[in-house]
Amino acid sequence: MSANTSTAPYYFVPGPSKYPLLAGGALFLFGLGMSTWVNGYAPGPLAVLAGVVSFLAVLYFWFGEAIAESEGGLYGQRVDYSFRWSMGWFIFSEVMFFAAFFGALFYARAIAMPWLADIDHKSVLWPDFLPQWPHAGPGNGVEAFEKMGPFPIPTINTLLLLTSGVTLTISHHALIANDRAKTIFWLAATIVLGAVFMGFQVYEYMHAYQELNLKLSSGIYGSTFFLLTGFHGFHVTMGAIMLTVVLVRLMKGHFTAKQHFAFEGAAWYWHFVDVVWLGLYVVVYWM
Repeated sequence: MSANTSTAPYYFVPGPSKYPLLAGGALFLFGLGMSTWVNGYAPGPLAVLAGVVSFLAVLYFWFGEAIAESEGGLYGQRVDYSFRWSMGWFIFSEVMFFAAFFGALFYARAIAMPWLADIDHKSVLWPDFLPQWPHAGPGNGVEAFEKMGPFPIPTINTLLLLTSGVTLTISHHALIANDRAKTIFWLAATIVLGAVFMGFQVYEYMHAYQELNLKLSSGIYGSTFFLLTGFHGFHVTMGAIMLTVVLVRLMKGHFTAKQHFAFEGAAWYWHFVDVVWLGLYVVVYWM
C-alpha cells in the first residue's frame, strides 16, 4: 500500500491477469521435477531449477505490477482492508502449518513413545525399547548420534532474532514519524541480523552432520529436528526477502507515514517468525 489514495476509486478491480496461470505452471514444473529427482531420473534437478526460476520471475513481474498500481493511486482504503485481512489469514495458515509440525513432535514424544514402551507392545514388538528422548527409533539400525544442545549457536540465534524484532519496531516507528533515513537504517539492520541468523544455522547444520552425526535420517529425532528448524529457516529467508523489497521501495521514496501496508505486512510476518523460533528454541533444544 502506497501513499497516493486521493484519486483511488471506490474499490479497484484489476483486469484479467496471466500471472496466476504462469505461477501454477511454474509450481507444476517444480513438483514434477521434485518427483522425478527423488526417483533418480536425470532431468529432475534441471526441472526443479527451471520451476524455481520461473516462479521467481512470475513473482517479480506480478508484484511489480501491483506496486505500479499502488504508486499510481489505484489502491484506496478498501483495498488496504483487503490486504490486511489477506495477510492475516495467510499468517494464520502459517501458524497451522507449524502447529502440525509441533503436533507431530508432541505425538512422537508424549504419546507414541510411552505407548511403544508399555508391557503389551514392548514384549511383542521391541523388548529392548526405552522411552527416552532423543530416540532414533526401535530396531532400525540408525547410527549413533548426539542431540543438538541449546549452546552456543541456538542461544545466539535467539538473541539475534529477538534483537531483529526490536530493530524492526524502531524502523516502523521511524516511518510513522516520517524519518525516512532512520527507517532505512534500522530496516537494513534487521535484514543483516536475519542474514547472520541464517549463516549460523548453516554452520549448525554442518556441525550436526560432521561432528554429531545428526542427520535427517537419524530416526524420529533427526527428522523432527531438521523438519522444524529447516522450515523455520526457510521462513526467515522469505521474511528477509520481503523486508529487502520493502527496503528498496523505501529508498525509491515509496510509502508515507500513514500509508505503508507493505512494510506492515512484512513486519507482521517477521514477528511471527520470531515467535515460532521461541517455541522451537524451548521445545527442540531444551526439552
